Amino acid sequence: MSSITQPHVPEISWFGALCDDDYEFLGVPDPDLAASWEHCRDIVQAADRGGFDNVLLPSGYQLGIDSTAFAAAIATHTEQINLLLAVRMGEMWLPQLARQLASIDQFAHGRLTINIISSDIPGEALDSAPRYQRTREWMQVLRKLLNRESIDFHGEFVDLTLDPPRISTADSTCPPFYFGGFSPAAKDVAAAEADVFLTWPDTVASVGDTVSEMAALARERYDRELLCGLRAHMIVRETEAEARAAAAQLVSKLDADTGDAIRNKSLDAASVGVSRQADLRESAADDGFVEEALWTGVGRARSGAGAAIVGDPDQVVAKLKAYQDAGVSAFILSGYTHRAECDLVAKYVLPEVEHAAVKPRFTSDLGIG
Repeated sequence: MSSITQPHVPEISWFGALCDDDYEFLGVPDPDLAASWEHCRDIVQAADRGGFDNVLLPSGYQLGIDSTAFAAAIATHTEQINLLLAVRMGEMWLPQLARQLASIDQFAHGRLTINIISSDIPGEALDSAPRYQRTREWMQVLRKLLNRESIDFHGEFVDLTLDPPRISTADSTCPPFYFGGFSPAAKDVAAAEADVFLTWPDTVASVGDTVSEMAALARERYDRELLCGLRAHMIVRETEAEARAAAAQLVSKLDADTGDAIRNKSLDAASVGVSRQADLRESAADDGFVEEALWTGVGRARSGAGAAIVGDPDQVVAKLKAYQDAGVSAFILSGYTHRAECDLVAKYVLPEVEHAAVKPRFTSDLGIG
């Protein structure tokens, strides 16, 4: 069984814009908002001060800065917030990856969590079935190494007999694995190996169906518990009119060609999940809203999470609680600009929603905390 159990309250995380995904006007690059140590540090530290439980540190290749290097650095510049580090399976030699992750968790005093990425490695194109098989094997072996277990594994992609490295995580156990994907192969890997399955924004009913499907798949096929998380953007203002005006302003300088170019840069631009985000956008009304407080305009220039929760504080909180009632146990939120929207969500939303980290912060008699 998975060691991660259903929390009584959801985890609420923010987003570190490490992949150049920060705009005042969507699709219009601003050098001051490009990914850099200073800019991304400021976002993460604001999320830490604001009371978020975790922060996603995304991984890219063509865009932005390296997530693992950034995580190692920011670990010593934060105090409370967990770090959700995105790691692409197959990109680094497994024993070295385990050493890096264990070291970062030590630097962060037990605050590391891991976002498993299964998209292609830069410069490589691998069919879906073998790519997810590689991901499965890497997750299995990485978990064992971080759990301080010796490895004698002989698979299609991993052939390794090895003791774990001396360096361990702060509590000598593997941090939670967060993982998303919507193809049958991806869902099976998530059900078998992940702790938190991540889905992208959708209607409340559709998200509820996904939560039920994945929980049943993990329980019936693998006798495991699986939490579900939702990745979504946020636009919250004092009034609904102000929030809708901010949404309109965000896309006011975006043209179709620029949006297409941005979406196609991602290594997962042709995935099943991305296709679902496109379908959601096509089903929306003329104003981009597909249901109450769910706006799809962000997806015009983004290959991944393509919708935002938009409204006044009461509307936004109600939407989050509706998703929670549908079974969502973790939220990964973001907004443009990420620094400014972080403060708005911390001011208007976090005080109204009881929340806590999926992975409790590690403490010991040695004063690590």
